[in-house]
Amino acid sequence: MPKKETPIDHLQRFLPPGTYEAVLQYLQFYKVHLTVAAERKSILGDYRHRTHFSNHRISVNGNLNKFSFLITLLHELAHLLTFEQFGNKVLSHGREWKMIYGKLLEQFLENKIFPADIEYELLDSLKNPAATSCAEDGLIRVLRK
Repeated sequence: MPKKETPIDHLQRFLPPGTYEAVLQYLQFYKVHLTVAAERKSILGDYRHRTHFSNHRISVNGNLNKFSFLITLLHELAHLLTFEQFGNKVLSHGREWKMIYGKLLEQFLENKIFPADIEYELLDSLKNPAATSCAEDGLIRVLRK
């Protein structure tokens, strides 16, 4: 059974203030089928690239706090942007993805939407982004607060 797409106007309640419009631009431009999923123990989010028969699909766990939700969504959007630019010719968390993910994070960091402790950890993670925010001890610690 296909996952149910979240109505786009419901997305605001999952995001920090001041981020909805920027996120919405990406979702609409790339025609993303976004699903807010029930809690999954093994992953926080997931990306599936478009095919001839379906749009890009992203799912993010709905039980995350607003900052974790945004960071996870940006992580998955970075996969989409990497696919759009390089197809399946690069590693999923390789240098191309890291570069694109870093640029996405910088776009949101410029707008000062993160609390200082999260911003500090994100800036530190930009040096070499991990495949998951769960792999970055400092970031996961401040996101759990």
